[in-house]
Amino acid sequence: MSEERSKISLRSGKRRKSRPTISAPRQISHPIAQGDAQQRAPVPPIPEAVARPRPRPPAAGGKTSDLVKRRYSTRFGQDFDATAPPPIPAVPSLDKYVQKQVPPPSRGGAAPTIDIRALRDPNLVPDQYVASVLSDATEEQIRKFEESLRQLKHRASADLQQNLLQNRTQFIKISKEAEKLKGEMRALRNLMAELKTNTTALRSASNKSDQAGDLGDIGTGLSKRDKRSSVADRSALWNSQMQALYKNVEGSQKFLPNAAGRHVVQNAGPWIELDNATYKSRRAVQIFLLNDHLLIASRKKRKVEASHDTRGPMSKLVADRCWSLLDIEVVDMASTGESSGGRNKLADAIMVRGGGQESFIYRTEKAEDPEKKTLLLNVRKAVEELRKGLRSEMEANNKARETINYFASRDPGLLQKTKLLETLSDVKDMLIEVDGKQHNLRWVESQMDELDIDIALQRVEPAVARVEKLKGLARGLKNNVVAQDFINFKVEERCSKLASVILRDLETTHNVQGKMKRNVSWLTRLGFEDRAREAYLAARADTIHKRTRQCIFQGDLHLYIWQISFVYFMIIHNTVQCFQGCFPPPMMSTCVKWAKEQVEAFNLILARQLSSTERGGEVWTQCMERAKEHAKMLSEVGLDFVNLVGREEATPTGPGPVGLGVGA
Repeated sequence: MSEERSKISLRSGKRRKSRPTISAPRQISHPIAQGDAQQRAPVPPIPEAVARPRPRPPAAGGKTSDLVKRRYSTRFGQDFDATAPPPIPAVPSLDKYVQKQVPPPSRGGAAPTIDIRALRDPNLVPDQYVASVLSDATEEQIRKFEESLRQLKHRASADLQQNLLQNRTQFIKISKEAEKLKGEMRALRNLMAELKTNTTALRSASNKSDQAGDLGDIGTGLSKRDKRSSVADRSALWNSQMQALYKNVEGSQKFLPNAAGRHVVQNAGPWIELDNATYKSRRAVQIFLLNDHLLIASRKKRKVEASHDTRGPMSKLVADRCWSLLDIEVVDMASTGESSGGRNKLADAIMVRGGGQESFIYRTEKAEDPEKKTLLLNVRKAVEELRKGLRSEMEANNKARETINYFASRDPGLLQKTKLLETLSDVKDMLIEVDGKQHNLRWVESQMDELDIDIALQRVEPAVARVEKLKGLARGLKNNVVAQDFINFKVEERCSKLASVILRDLETTHNVQGKMKRNVSWLTRLGFEDRAREAYLAARADTIHKRTRQCIFQGDLHLYIWQISFVYFMIIHNTVQCFQGCFPPPMMSTCVKWAKEQVEAFNLILARQLSSTERGGEVWTQCMERAKEHAKMLSEVGLDFVNLVGREEATPTGPGPVGLGVGA
C-alpha cells in the first residue's frame, strides 16, 4: 500500500491525462472486506450526539476518494460496538469554582501569630490590624497575643539599648583613635619642620663658612671666643651682646629694650644709604640684625674738643630706624629689572620695604662684599624662626582651647568651675602616674567613659570599684592640685548618678534584708551612708502608713486597735532589726529616734480612737492592754517603749470622730 501511496499524489508535478473523480461519502454499516481492510481501517457508525461528521465535498469513487475519506473520518478502536449507546460523560469537578474560605480560629487553639512585616509598615492602622487579627479570638488568645506583643516590645527595647551602647562605645573608641592620630600628625609636622631647619642651616654653614661675619669686630666688641657658648651661658652671652650694642649705638635702647631671648645675630658692617629716585649716596650707615628686629644706625662725626682725647674714633653710631622682621621685606636689588647701568650700580644693594609705602635702599661700601649674602641668608632664617615660634604658640593656644572645649563639651558642669577650666590650658604638660605609667588627663576621660557605661548598664559592683580606684588616684596626687581637683570633680558627679541608681533599688527592696545590706554596703563605699539611712527609714515609714490605711474600722474598736498596734510595732521591730544588721552601731541613735517618732504617731491615732470612750473603762482598758502587749515585742531588739504607749501628752485637745481609721 505504501508503494501505491507513493505513486498516487494529488500534487504531482506531471499533468495527468484524466482527472480523478472523488465519490460522495457513504454510510458504513457493516465490516469492510479483507481486501479493503488493508487500505483503510473499519469505521463504525458514530452517533450524532457523540461525533458529528464534517461536510465533505462531493467527489467520484476511487483510491483518491478513499484517502480523502480516511483523512476526514473519526477513528475508533477495533472493539467498538456500534449498537452500544454512547458513554455518559463524567460530571466535571466543582472544587475550583467553590470559593475558599478561611475557617475561623478554633476557640481553644493557639493565639494568633504576630506579623512583624505588618508592624513595620509605616501605613499601619493599629485598630484595624487588631480588629482583623482578634476578631474571633477568645479571651485567653487575646491575653496570649498581648503577652507576645509585650515580649516583642521588651526585645526591641533591649536591642535598641544594646545598639545605643555599642554605638557609644565605638564612638568613644574612634574619638580616641582620632585624637591619637592627631597628636602623632602634630609631632610629625614638628619633626619635619625641625628637619627642614637643620638641613637649611647645615647647607648654609657648609656653603658660607668662609663668609661668616665676626660679631665682635665692629660695634659690639665681642671676640671669637665669646661666640663659642653652651646652653648654660647662652643667656649671659646674649645679655652681653645687648649691653655692648647699647654702649656702641647711641639711642638703640629706645628702639630695642632689653627682653628675654633678644640677641644680636649679625653685625652687617658699614653700608651706604641711596636715594630712591637717583640712586645717589645720601649717608653712611651700619646695619645690625637681631633675632626679631633690623636696626639701622647712621654714622656721624664726633665733635672734637680740646679737653678730650683725639686718639678716640672720629665717628659715632646713632640709632636711626628699627623695624620688626615680620613687618618688613628685604629684597635683593640685583634680581630687580633695572637698566644696564643701574644693574651694575645696584648689584650690591638691598631694599627694605616697610609695612607702609616706605622703602629704603642700602648698598655695601665694598663691591661684591660677602656681608650682603650673609645678611640676606640670616634675615631669611630669622624670619622663619619667628614664624615658627608664632606658629608653635598659636598651636599651643589652639590646643589649649581645644582641650577646654573638649572637656567642657563632654561635661557642661565644668563650665561652672572657671578657675579649674582656666588651668586646663596647660593640660598638654600635665601628666599623672598610674601604676608606674605616665598618663595625661585624656586617660581620666577614658576611665570616666567606662564608668558611664557601667552606670548605664547598672553594673554596680564594677562601677563602685572604679570609683574607689579613681578616688585613691586623686588622693595620691598631692603635688598636682589641678589634676586632683579635676578628677575629684568628675568622680563626684558620677558618684551622685550611681548613688541615685542604688537608692532607687533600695527604696523598692527595703523589705529584703539581703538586698538591703548589699545596697547599704555600696552606698557606704561611695560615701553616701547618710542618704542610705534616710532613704531606708523614709521607706519604712511610708510602709507603716500604707499598711495602717489597709486596716478598716468595721464597728469593733478593740479589733481595730489590735490591728493598728500590731502593724505599727511589728514594722518597727523588723525595721530596727534590719537596721542593726545593715548599718554601723554609731548610726543606731537615728533609728531609735525614728522608732520613738512612730510610737508617738501611734499614740495620736490611739488617743483619737479612744477619745469617745470612758477613760479607765472596760473598752478603754482592753484597748490599752492590747496596744502595750504588742509594744512588748520591741524588747526583742533592745527597745522598751511600753511606757510611751498611751501617754497623756499625745492626747488631742478636742474630741475626734471615732471609727474613721488613720485618716480621721
